[in-house]
Amino acid sequence: VLLMSSWCVQGLRVDVFPRSPLCRLGERQQLVCRVQDCPDMPSVSWTRLGDQPLTAYVSTNRTASVVTFDPVMMEHEGALLCKVSCGGELKQIRTSVRVYSFPSGPVIRGQDHLRLGAESALTCQVSELYPAELLTLTWLRGDTVLQSIVGDPGSSSVLSEYRFTPLNQDLGGNISCRATLDLHDLPAEDRTRETTVPLNLLYAPVVTAISDSVLVMAGSPLTLTCSAEGNPEPVVAWSFRMAGGRSVPRGRGRQLVFAVVSLSEAGWYDCDARNAEGNQTAAVEVTVHAPPTNTSLSVSPGEQVVEGQQVTLTCHSDGAPPTTLVLRKEGAELQRTDPASSSLSFSLSSALLEDSAHYQCEASNQYGSQLVTSSITVGVHPLRVEVSPPVSAAERGSDLVLTCRATGCLHPPTFTWKRTDQDRTVLQRTQQQDGLSLLHLQDLDLQDQGGYSCEAKCDSVIRTGNTQVHVLSFPSDPVLEDPGPVLLGQEAVLRCDVRNVFSTNQMRIQWLSGNTTLMSESFRFSGSLRDVSSVLQHRVEEDQRVLTCRAELLTEDGDVWRSRRTGVPLQVHYPPRRTSLSVSPGEQVVEGQQVTVTCHSDGAPPTTLVLRREGAELQRTDPASSSLSFSLSSALLEDSAHYQCEASNQYGSQLVTSSITVGAPPRNTTVLVLPSAEVQEGQNVTICCQTISSPPSAVVLKKLTNGTELYSPNGTFLLVNVTAGDSGLYQVNVTNDLGYQVKVFSISVRG
Repeated sequence: VLLMSSWCVQGLRVDVFPRSPLCRLGERQQLVCRVQDCPDMPSVSWTRLGDQPLTAYVSTNRTASVVTFDPVMMEHEGALLCKVSCGGELKQIRTSVRVYSFPSGPVIRGQDHLRLGAESALTCQVSELYPAELLTLTWLRGDTVLQSIVGDPGSSSVLSEYRFTPLNQDLGGNISCRATLDLHDLPAEDRTRETTVPLNLLYAPVVTAISDSVLVMAGSPLTLTCSAEGNPEPVVAWSFRMAGGRSVPRGRGRQLVFAVVSLSEAGWYDCDARNAEGNQTAAVEVTVHAPPTNTSLSVSPGEQVVEGQQVTLTCHSDGAPPTTLVLRKEGAELQRTDPASSSLSFSLSSALLEDSAHYQCEASNQYGSQLVTSSITVGVHPLRVEVSPPVSAAERGSDLVLTCRATGCLHPPTFTWKRTDQDRTVLQRTQQQDGLSLLHLQDLDLQDQGGYSCEAKCDSVIRTGNTQVHVLSFPSDPVLEDPGPVLLGQEAVLRCDVRNVFSTNQMRIQWLSGNTTLMSESFRFSGSLRDVSSVLQHRVEEDQRVLTCRAELLTEDGDVWRSRRTGVPLQVHYPPRRTSLSVSPGEQVVEGQQVTVTCHSDGAPPTTLVLRREGAELQRTDPASSSLSFSLSSALLEDSAHYQCEASNQYGSQLVTSSITVGAPPRNTTVLVLPSAEVQEGQNVTICCQTISSPPSAVVLKKLTNGTELYSPNGTFLLVNVTAGDSGLYQVNVTNDLGYQVKVFSISVRG
């Protein structure tokens, strides 16, 4: 709408449009001051009240003046004068410039943090606004006004907070914030802006549905379902309550699927729906029915028992509802349980032989029955008695313990010890928990020899074990005299004495070399203590360093009761032997190399070692050492020689020899040209090459100009009737296995 204002003064007319301009901040806006009925070129000026500067662009022609605000700013608001001068006539017109800013709609925050049933806050804000005091912010639910506020003067934004407690009926709803700028002349479509957001209410899970408690048969499929609502979307997890109250995870998701249900899976299942806001749990009971299964009949301590032993039969079965258990012996009922018990126990306090039978346990409920069988065999009483040792041999004056062991008795037996050869005198009566009884015989003497018996009684059963006790005297080891030094291969005489010996049987004395028996003698006793001696005459062999005298007391059957032995080391003497002479690193060495000569010999008494080179003594050892070592720290050519090592003691001597060869590469090589290196044509020239080396070197003479080579076994070369063509450089190459040396010289032949 363009509002025009005009009047005439002596024919001059001035108009400004728009008459009441409304400008948006930041946009481009123009105002036009139109001049009519001015015959001359008018003079037009724009001014603000108070002579404030005009920050705008002005364009003027004969009929109009245009002021452009680009962009519109806050300082452009206020009164504005257009002054026109035409031929001495002056006319002005006034208009008022209004500015505003409403660039965007309201912004709502907090809609994603609303919690059901808890006081929550939403904010609505309009920014970059002018004039704020003309803006109204209104909260609405549909057409219902919830709250309104008006902006404050001087502010560039308006913020409204709406606090409320979300309820169930708010789920899925929306809320709006409407901003209205009440400016005159502002078009209706620019005056109001509205923002609507959904209410995203956060709330803990609620289980909305869960399967009813169910009864199923074992082996059937089963699916449990649990539905839950919540924001955020809840996670559903299943768990199974164990008997002790502990929960075991079983799965995730709305459904818990059992392909085949078993009895062990009967019980309570919890569906837990959980999100960040909390959780809720619901439970369903699964009842599983099944005919009797896993029926068992066990016998303790086992199916094989002995008379008098306690026996317990236990029957167990799984089934739902619980089974009735019936125990029978060869078809005759022994015991029955009511359905409240899943096991049956029946005891035989003292088994009899007639309790040997077949036993059956039958488990039954309305779905079926199951029968199991077990057999019990009652054997005769297994009481056994063992006395150890069956025959005892003990030293006179020592202590002896006889052991009686009873087995096969279920409770502690009663033991009775008696002498079998003295009117069965009772010596001891005991009852032992471990089935063992010990008879202690102290300070044995001859009268303690004889028979002993042990009786063990279990219930009404008696078993007897017997043993025989023999007393002997064998107080010390055999005594051997040292024969002194013995020459290898000669005969030695040794004596072995055994003192204060007594036995009812015989003694055997054996002479041993290692495990080899050299001689054996037997001696008998008359019933009193005696001394026994044995003499050995024996030729000493190489490996007989220790001889042993072993004395043994024997039983009537020839078995050994007691054995003692004494050994004596032989001082075996012999002349030197196994004499060796070794060279390290070897007999072929290089000049300057370290060489060690080692001599070793075996002899008794120890040998004296003498090392010689070409007959001259180098080193000697005393008899305390069995080896000699001699070193050449840096071998010389003159060390090449024969070396001898001689070993000797009072019984003889032994000599060994070894050679050392010291090698060296060619060195100190000299070349002599005779009669001279400058000769007349037709003369003979002798070339003599001398060098030091080992082994001897091969000498090659080579003329360098044409490659001609000559060989000499002794290093001497003869050039006969030399000519001018023999002039030039020559090379002598001296070589052996260890190296080489080269000498170069020249010969000049004059014509």
